[in-house]
Amino acid sequence: MWGWGRSRLLKVIVVVLLLLGVSWLALDFFIPAPPSKITMATGPRGTGLDYFGRRYREAFARAGVELDLRQTSGTMENFTLVNDRNSGVQIAIVNGGVAENAQVSGLLSLGVIYTPPVWLFYSSAEPIDGLPQLKGKRIAVGPEGSGVRFTAERILARANVNSRTATLLPLAGRGAADALLDGKADAAFIISPAAAPAIRELLKVPHIRLMDLSAAEALTRIFPDLVRLNLPKGMIDLDPMTPASDTTLLGNLTKLVIRDDVHPAIVQLLAKTAKEVHDKPGFFQRAGEFPMAVDSEFPLSQIAVDYYKKGPSFLEQYLPFWMIIYARRAIAFLIAAVAIIIPLFSLAPRLYGWLVQERLRKLYRRLRVVEKALQAQLTKKQILALQNEIADIDRATDAISTRNSDLYFMLRYHLDRTRSRLGEMSALQN
Repeated sequence: MWGWGRSRLLKVIVVVLLLLGVSWLALDFFIPAPPSKITMATGPRGTGLDYFGRRYREAFARAGVELDLRQTSGTMENFTLVNDRNSGVQIAIVNGGVAENAQVSGLLSLGVIYTPPVWLFYSSAEPIDGLPQLKGKRIAVGPEGSGVRFTAERILARANVNSRTATLLPLAGRGAADALLDGKADAAFIISPAAAPAIRELLKVPHIRLMDLSAAEALTRIFPDLVRLNLPKGMIDLDPMTPASDTTLLGNLTKLVIRDDVHPAIVQLLAKTAKEVHDKPGFFQRAGEFPMAVDSEFPLSQIAVDYYKKGPSFLEQYLPFWMIIYARRAIAFLIAAVAIIIPLFSLAPRLYGWLVQERLRKLYRRLRVVEKALQAQLTKKQILALQNEIADIDRATDAISTRNSDLYFMLRYHLDRTRSRLGEMSALQN
């Protein structure tokens, strides 16, 4: 009964393998592996958005994930794409304020990753004191759908400068700078880091001036996604002094936005990459200032918030990205196994006792059949058959290891009595 035959061992092995397979499938469902490829919307080639996108792609490649960069006209198109579940874009860099009049569906933010300055250059022999003086000018504000155009039009609208009162040119970045240098534009909005070659070049051209936005504080209160920045005198160069005086600029809060169905491991990798790429000091930021877990437009990803506060987990510190998911599955499997096995250990003795009692009851029922047969007149052949049955019951009883059961001793007692009666009947037959 209790021996392990080859057939039973094979059955146990099959059951164990089936349980392991079902458990692994369940873990694959509840802890799915991250995708090997994901798409991110960036911006036009050569812009800051494109630069950061390529930095992200390099970091993802080191983790074994392919980051497909989709070039767009800018952050407005980026937001449209990430907000559309059918676009295939799961990650986007967007400017603050893009969602103020939009129907937002299932988006999460990883917070503000940097605040690029909004540079307003103009060509003039004399300083321009305010935005209203740009009326009638040719102003490069970026192409439709770009973040620079969205920001420029909102700022200019406060001074009643629009497509009816000025000529708005769809030029951005290097193109806007070239138009200003070539005399094809009178002013240009450029959203770019201070270290960009176009910015450094424009700051050193005598007839190109950088507008001091004295109304910056008012604009930041009107548009919460804008911040006031100060470019100190001589910050770019001390010889010659560039800029020649302290200059007030605006900064545009730029965020990392994702679909809410992005795999948690990818979100964590994204938060890690954002920390690596954006936490360096710069002209307008201190070391470690970004990424910043704040956002008034989109709900924040809790995974990103936790990463910014606590840093990488224990597994992330010691395992490559692709192994982390398997380590988590193994941990989950072990926890589940312990949760199942510990109760089984307390249940096993009772289950074993019940099985023993059930086996004894079956033997007792067989004995009852023998005892009932003794009520009739038996032939010698019938007595012999019953003696063989008693011997078989006796052997089966001896195979049961538990000896401390009342039922066991009762069975033994009745076996001995029945064996004696059969012996007497056999003797009478002789």
